[in-house]
Amino acid sequence: MAVQLRKIDEQVMVITGATSGIGLTTARMAAEQGARLVLAARGADALDQLASELRRQGTQVVTVTADVGDPKDVERIGKEAMERLGRIDTWVNNAGISIFGRYEDTPVEDMQRLFQTNYWGVVHGSLEAVKHMKLHGGGAIVNLGSELSERSVPLQGMYSASKHAVKAFTESLRMELEKDKAPISVTLIKPAAIDTMFTVHAKNYMDKEPALPAPIYAPELVAKTILYAAQHQKRDIFVGGAAKAASAAGFAMPRILDKFMEKSMFEQQQSPIPATPDRSDALYAPDAQSELRQRHGVPQKVIENCAYTEAAMRSHKIVPALIGVGALFAVWKLARRPSLRNAF
Repeated sequence: MAVQLRKIDEQVMVITGATSGIGLTTARMAAEQGARLVLAARGADALDQLASELRRQGTQVVTVTADVGDPKDVERIGKEAMERLGRIDTWVNNAGISIFGRYEDTPVEDMQRLFQTNYWGVVHGSLEAVKHMKLHGGGAIVNLGSELSERSVPLQGMYSASKHAVKAFTESLRMELEKDKAPISVTLIKPAAIDTMFTVHAKNYMDKEPALPAPIYAPELVAKTILYAAQHQKRDIFVGGAAKAASAAGFAMPRILDKFMEKSMFEQQQSPIPATPDRSDALYAPDAQSELRQRHGVPQKVIENCAYTEAAMRSHKIVPALIGVGALFAVWKLARRPSLRNAF
C-alpha cells in the first residue's frame, strides 16, 4: 500500500524530548509551518512555558509530562493525541541522553537507565504510533539515531550501543510494516555532532567536562531533516557529511578507524575544564536550568548549512557517492601514516 504523507501544515505531530535541543528546535520549526503539536518531556514547567510560547503564535499544542522509558507514559501520549487532536500523522522519537566515561567507571544502573530512554523509549513510541496509525490511515515514524548508529566511539560506548540498537529496531520494524503493506513510513535520522545541550545533560565519569569533536552542526539542520521525513518516505538520512564519511570509513577500513579513534577520540571528547563533584545531569531527571535551550554554544564553529544532507534528502545520489569516495580517500591517507601502518 502506498504511503501518503500530509504536508506539515495539515499534520498532528508528536515530538518526544521536546523541551531541549533537537526536539525543541523541531517543535518551534513545525509550529512555524502550521503543524498541530503533541509535545512530551519529563519537565512539566518547561513544557508549560513552551506551550504558552507556541500558543501565543497561534499553534494548537497538547503537552504530556512523560518519561519515554515508561510504556504507560508513552501510552498516555498516544491517548492524549487521539482524544485531543483526533489522529497522529507523525511521531518523532527524539528523547535521548548520553554517558561519557569508560565502561569500567560507569555503574550498570546508569547504563540500564540510558538504554531505557534511548532504546526502549524509541520502541515504546514506535509501537504506540503503529497502533494508532494502522487504524487511522497511516503516517510517519521518525526515529533519532546518530552517526554512532553506524560507528562506535570510546568514552560513549553505551550511547553508541543504544543507537546501534535503535538502528536495528527501526530497520526490522520497517520490514515488518512493509510486509503487512501498512501505510506507514519509518525513517532513521543519523546526525553528526550537533550544538545542543547534549554534553551538559550527559552523565559524566571523566575528570574533565565532556566535549563534542568537530565538525559540529546546527540543530536546525536536524529539525529540517525531521520535517522532510515527516512528508517524504525516506529510509534513512545522515545529517552532516561528516556522519556519512565516518560511516563509509568504518565500513571500508574498520581497523584503521579503530586506531585513528584510539589516538584522537579520548582527547577530543574531553574539554580543558575540570569536572566538578556536584555536576548536574539529566540521566534520571530533567535539568531545569538547561531546559528550553536549542543550543549550548560550543566554542567551535558551528556548520549552519550542509550540501550533503540537502542532496541526500532529495535523492541526488551523486553527492552522497562523492562523500563516500572522499571518506575512503581519507582513511587511505590515514593508513599511510607510519604510526598506523604496523597496526594491521
